[in-house]
Amino acid sequence: MLVKLAPPTVADLLKNSAWFPLLDESARRRVLDDLREVEVAQGSALCRRGDVPLHWYGAVEGLLKWTVTSDNGRSVTLGGLSAGSWFGEGTLLRGVPRTADIIALRPSRVALLPVDTFEWLHATQRSFDHFLLRQINERMHWFLGNFTAHHLLDTDSQVARALAGLFHPWLHPGSDPHLQVSQEEIANLSGVSRQRCNAALKRLEAEGVLQIEYGGITVVNLEELRRRVE
Repeated sequence: MLVKLAPPTVADLLKNSAWFPLLDESARRRVLDDLREVEVAQGSALCRRGDVPLHWYGAVEGLLKWTVTSDNGRSVTLGGLSAGSWFGEGTLLRGVPRTADIIALRPSRVALLPVDTFEWLHATQRSFDHFLLRQINERMHWFLGNFTAHHLLDTDSQVARALAGLFHPWLHPGSDPHLQVSQEEIANLSGVSRQRCNAALKRLEAEGVLQIEYGGITVVNLEELRRRVE
């Protein structure tokens, strides 16, 4: 008999984060008082390019993509945002309108922390500053790796890197082994054509790294996936 697990809560997201447990008691109370949750339907936008930044975000459940679309309709996906991810701090720190869209790839729940609370934490909590520094550094390191991969690695490694990125232990600590993403989305994340991506996924499946399923894939050997992109 299968036991249906209770969906994750905002309390779970905070408890498992790298920053909330390190705050002092008054700061934790303020975060709990100010944080609220929204549901984002599949295909809908959490925020759009050009929006004035009002919140810092934490993914409670689901999967979203961080994407930029040009005026002529062409788009590039910069990365995935899975359960446990905190994001949007760069725009808040810069104080400029958002430069990308955040779109739900499946029904998702997201925690919203108001910008005033974010700025107060930044100004008063040293541990939070340390978290932000590590967060920004990890994200920059990952983007530099993506740039290198696009120019130096073969297709299989590029696809493996895009998938491994959704399981980054710091940026995306709560990912489910089953990724409800299309092969087209994986191709977009990888920066390769859909045909080349599909062929790479089939080779990774044949090697026992993942299973291709209807509506997504399941990573069955995460350590091997990570080894391929180290």
